[in-house]
Amino acid sequence: MKTVAPEILEGLADFDSATVQNAAAIVYGGYISEHIDYSGPDLKPYLWNRDGSGKAVVGYAMTSTWMPINGIDGRSQEPRGRWEYYDAIANLDAPTIVVQKDIDTPCRRAAILGDEMAHQMSAIGAVGVVVDGNARDIPGIDRAGLSLWATGRVPGHAYFAMIDHSIPVVVAGLRVLPGDILVCDGDGVTRVPVDVAEDVLKTAAEVREREGAGFAYFSKRDFSIEDWEKYKRDGV
Repeated sequence: MKTVAPEILEGLADFDSATVQNAAAIVYGGYISEHIDYSGPDLKPYLWNRDGSGKAVVGYAMTSTWMPINGIDGRSQEPRGRWEYYDAIANLDAPTIVVQKDIDTPCRRAAILGDEMAHQMSAIGAVGVVVDGNARDIPGIDRAGLSLWATGRVPGHAYFAMIDHSIPVVVAGLRVLPGDILVCDGDGVTRVPVDVAEDVLKTAAEVREREGAGFAYFSKRDFSIEDWEKYKRDGV
């Protein structure tokens, strides 16, 4: 899996997902389709900002598909496949975002993440989990030290199994490839391909500086209609 220097991931964590999305559009030369850019509104930030810093959670996507009701039916790769998947997380030696997708029928009806899994994932290098489906044991996931985004939460599951891993998946309308950099916060998830991550980081700083000048201009206590007219004429 291709990676970037650790300081690039650390730098991206200083920006919110919206600023990163704006910066990526500049790097791309224009906005791209939302389904390869950012997550949809059904993804909920159940656990983030756990340290109170407000910083985004950033890591490499490690993708997988799961069946939490009809998983034991001959299609499952358990347990060998699950250990291979966890080994891939452990051996990357970098922050990872576990990405799980429910592909069962009915879909999004049972939980595909709980606190036992969360403790295992946290111990081997995961910093967050993005779930197209349900989580349970959310207080326990919090105690495990993982941030969590999911489309729902329920208390149970049935015959549970991982089906595949390290494949493209669609999570809350966002297509995620193994190894993509994900920038996750209260707004959701922005996808950053590794090949443009350094350029996106540089551009995000420029976006923040430009927007900051605008925020300061409009926050003046004595803002007047003359200031508004000046802005329309000259910008900030």
